Amino acid sequence: MDFINLIVQLLDATVRVSVPLLLACLAGLYSERSGIFDIGLEGKMLAGAFAGAATAAVYGSAWLGALAAMAIAVFLALVHGFASITHRGNQIVSGVAINFIAAGSTVILGQAWFRQGGRTPSLSADARFNPITLPGAEALRDVPVIGQIYSDIISGHSLLVYLAFLMVPFTWWVLFRTRFGLRLRAVGENPAAVDTAGISVTWLRYRAVICTGVLTGLAGTYMAVSQNAGFVKDMTAGKGFIALAALIFAKWRPVPAMFACLLFGFLDAFAIRFQGIAVPLIGKVPVQLMQALPYILTVVLLAGFIGRAIPPKAGGAAYVKER
Repeated sequence: MDFINLIVQLLDATVRVSVPLLLACLAGLYSERSGIFDIGLEGKMLAGAFAGAATAAVYGSAWLGALAAMAIAVFLALVHGFASITHRGNQIVSGVAINFIAAGSTVILGQAWFRQGGRTPSLSADARFNPITLPGAEALRDVPVIGQIYSDIISGHSLLVYLAFLMVPFTWWVLFRTRFGLRLRAVGENPAAVDTAGISVTWLRYRAVICTGVLTGLAGTYMAVSQNAGFVKDMTAGKGFIALAALIFAKWRPVPAMFACLLFGFLDAFAIRFQGIAVPLIGKVPVQLMQALPYILTVVLLAGFIGRAIPPKAGGAAYVKER
């Protein structure tokens, strides 16, 4: 029974840790499917986390925090679009610049506004997205295995967790069953053909980066207003880059992206759960090694287990209309 409880706790932590990865991965999916590579997922998540926590702390509303987080993330996404779509700048440089701007400005503004070393004030329960207990969860809690899965793994998460996983089938439907999705995928493969059909390549790509901003804002909101009770310096801790790795691992498809994020989330949850614990025949594993485990295995998986990942053909290249 202790082993089952351990597995249930590990899977529950996996779901919680995977949510920001999943939202950021789906955000990158919209952008990169349109041909705009976005290294700035990390920066938009961080800025969204700060804006969400700061707004929730001042106004006491998690919903206002979420709106503020999405607004600042969409703004940064539009800045990236303005640089890389309108002015045909280097997409990688633009994304890296957004990461640096977000990392520096969040700390400076946090210190200037709240005088807590770059942190925001701790959020009260009313200013956070609190866990939701699903119907029947308490009644089934004592049922072996099935009850534990329902009450501890499926139930007890905030609204943003369920929204993140609902975004997977929604994204699949948008990309593969709607006119917008067809055009979005086409503009990432052959923008000249889309332009010839009388469809604005620029407007399509801008809509894609707006979708990216909304989802990264939600990812930041989850980290600061749901998973934690406020913003702390560099709280994204590379999750935007792991989300990009998961996107490549999933070969730019939404359902495999979910499983890739769950895999990376499991590695992170495993590292947190077992750091500092003695392992038979090895002894006590250094905490630093366990903390680095998700990143090490990310590199190993990308290097040897995904085969050839072919990005959209027009990805990373500015479109110049022929006259």
